[in-house]
Amino acid sequence: MSRAELLELLTERSYSNQEVTLASGKKSNFYIDCRQTSLSGRGHRLIGLALLEAIERCEKQNGVPFDAVAGMTLGGDPLVSAVSLTAALNGRELPALIVRKEAKEHGAGRQVEGDLKLPPNLRLAVLEDVITTGGSTQIALGALRRSGHQPTDVFVLVDRLEGGRENVEAKDVRVHSLFDRSDFPQS
Repeated sequence: MSRAELLELLTERSYSNQEVTLASGKKSNFYIDCRQTSLSGRGHRLIGLALLEAIERCEKQNGVPFDAVAGMTLGGDPLVSAVSLTAALNGRELPALIVRKEAKEHGAGRQVEGDLKLPPNLRLAVLEDVITTGGSTQIALGALRRSGHQPTDVFVLVDRLEGGRENVEAKDVRVHSLFDRSDFPQS
């Protein structure tokens, strides 16, 4: 896997200089929409390889494996899919969990999907596409903890370097980013 190839694809497909309002409500003069990369076949493959490599490096350092990967819908959906598939292709079972922004009001009323037949107290790697203030990451962490799991590490494709890492790490979770704002063209 080429880190440079993934960065090139993210820059080409996901990065743009434009005025946007972010999920945090903050205004920005650049936008990184990782879904434009993660929803492509090539991007899905590269992201799966890169995130799984980062996860396995963390497992080796800590001496403890993760039981599953989890991500907040919608940005996290293709990430957990890519990592779970890549792990399976390498002979490893690493189930994917998806966290809804809110619990469903119908059916089983679940906020976390994919863990129904899995054991409780899973050690989780949480995957995020972009982190700005860490607000959506914290929502995901709360939902996963309420579901009886242990999210210990967050793996982010792009850290915008706007305080999100620090806000999430204040919740006793380690944050690992593949890229940050400095890796992309400056506005």
